[in-house]
Amino acid sequence: MASFSFKVVALVALFSVLVTHGSCARPVINYNASAFTADPNWEAARATWYGAPTGAGPYDNGGACGFKQVNLPPFSSMTSCGNQPLFKDGKGCGSCYQIRCTNNAACSGNPQTVIITDMNYYPVAKYHFDLSGTAFGAMAKPGRSDQLRHAGIIDIQFKRVPCNYPGQKVTFHVEEGSNAVYFAVLVEFEDGDGDVVQVDLMEANSQSWTPMRESWGSIWRLDANHRLTAPFSLRVTNESGRKLVANKIIPANWRPSISYRSISQY
Repeated sequence: MASFSFKVVALVALFSVLVTHGSCARPVINYNASAFTADPNWEAARATWYGAPTGAGPYDNGGACGFKQVNLPPFSSMTSCGNQPLFKDGKGCGSCYQIRCTNNAACSGNPQTVIITDMNYYPVAKYHFDLSGTAFGAMAKPGRSDQLRHAGIIDIQFKRVPCNYPGQKVTFHVEEGSNAVYFAVLVEFEDGDGDVVQVDLMEANSQSWTPMRESWGSIWRLDANHRLTAPFSLRVTNESGRKLVANKIIPANWRPSISYRSISQY
C-alpha cells in the first residue's frame, strides 16, 4: 500500500513539473470541459504557464506571431499562447484579453490584461491560455504568485478588451530576406482590436493598393513579378474592419531588419 501511495505522489509531482515548465507545444492531455461557471460578462477558460516563473516564455519572443523581445515594454512579459479560437491562424496575434481567477486560494480575482503572442497547439479546454510565468503569477494575491503557479492548471475567466499602447504608434518591421521583388513586414502595436486581418501595399509610382498575403503570424508578404518601387504606403485592416493608412512609411532607402514607426494609430 505504501508503495502504491508513493507511486501516485511521484506521478502527481511529475505531472506538475510538465505542466508548469513545458512549452506551448506540450504532449496531448485529455481533459473534460471545465465545470467552472463564468460570470455572464466573462467566458470560462483554463490556464497553464510555461517558461521561467517570471519570464515571458521560453525565449522571450513571440513564437508563432513573430513579435520580438516580448519581455520588454510594451508587452512587458504579459503574454500568452492561445489555442485556435484565440490564435485564429495568426489573425489573433496581438489581441488583448483580460483574465482573472477566483477558485484557488491564491487567486486575487483582479483582472490582468494579456496579449496573444504565440500558438497553443495542445489545448486542455475549449479556450486555453498558456500564459507566461509572469502573466500567470499576476493573477495571484500579493506574495502568493509561486503558490498559484504551483497549481499548474487552473480555471479562469476571460473577455476580449481593446489594446492600449500608450505612446506607441503602429510599427512595421521589415523582415530579413526582403529584397527588390519580395517584401515582408511584421505589424505591431495596434490599439483597439490589436490584430491584423489584411495588409495592402501601394508603391511610389502607383495609385492602387496591392493585397499582401499573410506569411505567418503577424507577418505579411508580397511576392512581386517586378522590382518594387519605394517609398511604400501600407494599409492595415483590423478585425472590426477599420483601416489605418501609413503613407510612405517605408522609405526609398529601406533596409531589412529595420523597424519603421508610423505617425498613425487606431
